[in-house]
Amino acid sequence: MSDLEMMTLSRAAADFIDDDYLAGLLEESCPEKSRVREIIAKSLAKKALGVEETAVLLAAADPELVEEIFDAARTLKDNIYGRRVVLFAPLYIGNECVNDCLYCAFKRSNKKALRRTLSREELAAQVEALEQNGHKRLILVFGEHPRYSADFIASCVRTVYSTQSGRGEIRRVNINAAPLDHQGYRRVKEAGIGTYQIFQETYHHEAYARFHPQNTSKGDYLYRLDGLSRALEAGLDDVGIGALFGLHDWRFEVLGLVSHALYLEKHFGVGPHTISFPRLRPAAGVSFDSRCLVKDFDFKRLVAILRLAVPYTGLICTAREKPHLRREILGFGVSQIDGGSRIELGGYTELEGEQLMEREQFSLGDLRSLDQVIGELLADNYIPSFCTACYRLGRTGEHFMEFAIPGFIKQFCTPNALATLMEYLVDYASPETREAGEKLIASEIDRIPESKLKTELLDRLVRIRNKGERDLYF
Repeated sequence: MSDLEMMTLSRAAADFIDDDYLAGLLEESCPEKSRVREIIAKSLAKKALGVEETAVLLAAADPELVEEIFDAARTLKDNIYGRRVVLFAPLYIGNECVNDCLYCAFKRSNKKALRRTLSREELAAQVEALEQNGHKRLILVFGEHPRYSADFIASCVRTVYSTQSGRGEIRRVNINAAPLDHQGYRRVKEAGIGTYQIFQETYHHEAYARFHPQNTSKGDYLYRLDGLSRALEAGLDDVGIGALFGLHDWRFEVLGLVSHALYLEKHFGVGPHTISFPRLRPAAGVSFDSRCLVKDFDFKRLVAILRLAVPYTGLICTAREKPHLRREILGFGVSQIDGGSRIELGGYTELEGEQLMEREQFSLGDLRSLDQVIGELLADNYIPSFCTACYRLGRTGEHFMEFAIPGFIKQFCTPNALATLMEYLVDYASPETREAGEKLIASEIDRIPESKLKTELLDRLVRIRNKGERDLYF
């Protein structure tokens, strides 16, 4: 370990990924049906699974068992999250990068990439465009470059929060950026960020070294693996982990994600707030080996198994995936999706229709508008949610788990989701979406037992619809 690492790593820093051990778990023969069902039952009891138990689910190839895993994931998601689906949008701030990741269009050696960093005025224009479509939650995405320092990230966050268009406002800003040191995390926390997200990309050491040259900042496996431990030590409430599926065996990456979640839970008392599982997508100036690409059926399996392994962690499926697949996996695991996304620099104000590959990190599979995405969610009887109440009331980190684990969180989430949905219907929805949304809200109200909570919710919905009040939450 270098002197620099000794100063910047967390106190609990450790390389907790044992490649040989995880690979060995994947070599075990098909498990007994009774063992698989024992593990499913444990998950349905809302208990996190260990890596060994997760490996058993990954080894279950019998079609009957696979379908039982899907069914259990559907049940668990409904028990914990209900039918809420949280909506957000990505906003790319800059694509300058010192790294040379072989799969990424932002890599420094890619001469086709059009380099750009949004000015404060350009950033504000992007935020206004997003607000005018109804967004309340953003994730800001940065390349890894010295100019994207903690102070720069914090400044961008403050610009987003201070930019309002009509009744629109951004209420939660998450971050996807390079790992920081402790002081850097404290600076971005002061700006009011939500979740800080870092993808390990691949947890397999040899694959990591192959895709991330050692002469780049990202070439340090341990520094990146330890990034979120430093964030939690520095006082951040929520962190998000992820792997880029297609760099190595998808089953190994699932075990890596579960290992990471268990490590954070053990050392910090709280696991990751979210897990992301993007698949490799075509990108300008990039070619890659297709042998590790994940087929759709296996992709559905990994989502279901992650839901069973980490019951209380939000699972994010982005617009990398095509609409029909996103629609399907919402049923057995995913709790957050984006809508109306553009990932080109300046894309929300400058571009319409087709993607401009030279200005984005990868191609998208779902280019539908936010209203179209919400319309489909309503048609499938989901509750689109822009809720940010927990974050602003301090129900984050360990406190969130205190509410979530007994199942109490649904008492807050459904009413808050309905309130934010009513805001969207009144302010931004197409006539068709508004009609469908109001029918769903009425149906949900009928489901709620007579109580003080129901009376207060009805009052708040009237105030939102008829009096123009906003941001009313429990």
